[in-house]
Amino acid sequence: MTGYASLRGSVRDSVAFTLAMKSVNHRFLDLNLRLPSYCDGLEVQLRRMLKERLRRGHVEVTLQLERRSIAGIQLNAGLLSAYMLAYREASESNGLAYEPDLNAMLRIPGMMTAESSVGADDLAGLDVAVLAQIAPLVEKLNEVRAQEGAALVAELRASMLRLRAFAEEMVGLRNGVREAQFERLRSRLVELTEGVPVSEERLLTEAAVLAEKSDIEEEIVRLRTHVDRFIAMLDEGGELGKRLDFLLQELNREANTMLSKTSGAAGQNSLRITELGLEMKAEIEKCREQVQNLE
Repeated sequence: MTGYASLRGSVRDSVAFTLAMKSVNHRFLDLNLRLPSYCDGLEVQLRRMLKERLRRGHVEVTLQLERRSIAGIQLNAGLLSAYMLAYREASESNGLAYEPDLNAMLRIPGMMTAESSVGADDLAGLDVAVLAQIAPLVEKLNEVRAQEGAALVAELRASMLRLRAFAEEMVGLRNGVREAQFERLRSRLVELTEGVPVSEERLLTEAAVLAEKSDIEEEIVRLRTHVDRFIAMLDEGGELGKRLDFLLQELNREANTMLSKTSGAAGQNSLRITELGLEMKAEIEKCREQVQNLE
């Protein structure tokens, strides 16, 4: 799930820092820490703490340091002398008065620098100060992620209700499909036997075999069970992503089986069942994409 959070802290009164955390969707936990080069020891501790508090997502953590007071201004005297000399030579060669603009020269990049580097004394206590912000920062990030998660759960629940409605409609279409298959079998046998009478018992036997092969009652029952379990897991909460993804694979398997069993049947009911099966697969695929975002 996506989210962003940041907090500010300080080390005594001399150094302030900003700790920011951003997460985007990812199947696993992928940590990317952007810290100053002298914070190698801090990075190890940060990774350990974050792994204890986060489960999934591509997470970027950025630490920026700044001194609250400026030690002094340094003038690049050599650079200023070089500019003054070049100004004088250009003025003399063009017959112009030598009147340099000092204000303009001081604004030249690199002419003046503010000493604001962080020394070893300033870094004392930095690790403790930063690590103390991890728990509240993760909590703040999770608040944002929880809002997105609630919206995803609502959408997944709505998809499950649509799947259940598709299954209920299929239940009403099943009997019509069996009757149509029986009549189709009767007509086909009459055509093949060219008027030779066929016993009703034999016809019923063949129809029963055909009905058993093409009946989707078991798949509908299993699909309903999977849908109910899916909704129950959403209500339970916790770490759901991988478990829901597995359940969606089972739902997709039932939809494929139903399509396979009804692919050769004729009649309006059979066509409608095929349409419902395809709609089921589209709904399930949409859910699988959304589940990747859940932790």
